[in-house]
Amino acid sequence: MTSSIRSVIRGVGSYLPAKIVTNEELAKTVDTSDEWIQQRVGIKERHIAAEGEFTSDLAAAAARAAMDNAGLSIEDIDLIIVATTTPDYTFPSAATLVQMKLGMHHGFAFDIQAVCSGFVYAVATADSYIKNGMARRVLVIGAETFSRLLDWNDRTTCVLFGDGAGAVVMERFELEAGEAERGVLTSALRSDGRHWDKLYVDGGPSTTGTTGHVHMQGPEVFRHAVGKITDVVYATLEQSGYTVDDLDWFVPHQANKRIIDGAGAKLGLPPEKVITTVDIHANTSAASVPLALSVAVADGRIKPGDLVMLEAMGGGFTWGASLIRW
Repeated sequence: MTSSIRSVIRGVGSYLPAKIVTNEELAKTVDTSDEWIQQRVGIKERHIAAEGEFTSDLAAAAARAAMDNAGLSIEDIDLIIVATTTPDYTFPSAATLVQMKLGMHHGFAFDIQAVCSGFVYAVATADSYIKNGMARRVLVIGAETFSRLLDWNDRTTCVLFGDGAGAVVMERFELEAGEAERGVLTSALRSDGRHWDKLYVDGGPSTTGTTGHVHMQGPEVFRHAVGKITDVVYATLEQSGYTVDDLDWFVPHQANKRIIDGAGAKLGLPPEKVITTVDIHANTSAASVPLALSVAVADGRIKPGDLVMLEAMGGGFTWGASLIRW
């Protein structure tokens, strides 16, 4: 009897900083309002990391939660991948700091930088490492302290983002012939650097030597988003032989409620199949998909056997999707 190697999601976890900033609080310091923010992007509040609380701290906390959920310890992990745009330092990677904080002295760890698409890129990367035999169990983490890239006087960007981390444990699984399908079925990744200046940070080690702030051409990003999202979703479905009707859950990047609704409508997905957490998390970049995933698994919506589509788009532009049989 032949078997096929699959990467299954063994556990899910998340971490959100304790501090919550509401729209009303932002309206005290910048020219905006709760109504204006909710109407345009659907955000009500966001979590902000405390002083001295770093991306690697958020990532390590989410990783511990995911390992607890999986019933595993750090000795069981071979590889740590952290998707982030806001590492603690230019180097070393956030992943090696997480490795240290978790007490892992074996295996290997590295970061992926694809902005908001980072977690989906990391899932596809972990899937490849598992299938080629280089790792058996992988901690895949999306973690951001995006608040540290914001100009808090710029109402067009500071209202959009928040901090947080989400993680999954992916594990090698040998699927026997005739056994029900499980794990990551297929992924589609895309990028197009021609659009870099539509969403970017105006700083970096090689340019200004500073961290910089987020800048965004909002209408341009919105114009591209729905088309690019549906492009990778359809590509992933086509590769796997499924259709939109087969999906149980759509877990999109949580950037803007109007983009999420637009993509769902274009795909023909009923709203009740779309996981939405942008109202309580805001845009947490690479952390948004695993945070939404964690919420939907914890509340019982996503169950074993469900067909789940992950999707994200971010600066670069980068975009991608992964289809997973839970």
